[in-house]
Amino acid sequence: MHTHSQISTNSSAPELKIRVIGHDPSQTAAVSRLYSASVAKDNPSECDLAIFVIDPSKGIDPATIATWESLDESMVPRLIAVVGLENSQADFDDAVLLANRVFAPTVTPYLVLHDDAGVACALIRLEDMKILDYKTFPPTIEESESEHQTLVAEFKTEYLETIEVMGADGFSAGLVFPAVPLWIEKKIGTDIIAGYIKQVVDAKI
Repeated sequence: MHTHSQISTNSSAPELKIRVIGHDPSQTAAVSRLYSASVAKDNPSECDLAIFVIDPSKGIDPATIATWESLDESMVPRLIAVVGLENSQADFDDAVLLANRVFAPTVTPYLVLHDDAGVACALIRLEDMKILDYKTFPPTIEESESEHQTLVAEFKTEYLETIEVMGADGFSAGLVFPAVPLWIEKKIGTDIIAGYIKQVVDAKI
């Protein structure tokens, strides 16, 4: 299912064409609603931003892969919204490995942290190792512990090296593909995707 949205951050900002793409209609519809999307049938290559919604427990269908590939030539900015975080049978890391294999190499600016019951509850921001605790919204920002920093050190290095090579505007230029954890009910990651949308808006101003 492919959907299209138009969103602007303020009255003077340019209007964006945003496609939400994935093979599960309930998931794509939820993401579309979150970012004021409306259904459309236009050519995906004509959009300003494509959000690919994937659930690691359900895989990625050939049509979604083909749509991703169709956007390569036009270098449309793309990000991957990883849903299904409430499902303990698959996790964010699985989704990233899958996306790396069938889409393109991704970056992971944020990694998922779990509570004692194994449920996703917070994110760690690799740029500065801060923890975003989504028990509140906006999330409470806390210092990470040394244990966390050790566990994600390799991911941080890889992420920062990619950003250094591609540049700070690599995402809006269609060169960097972030994978972002998204759990709408708990608002995990909703603000992060909104931030990426704003980057595309800013690049068009």
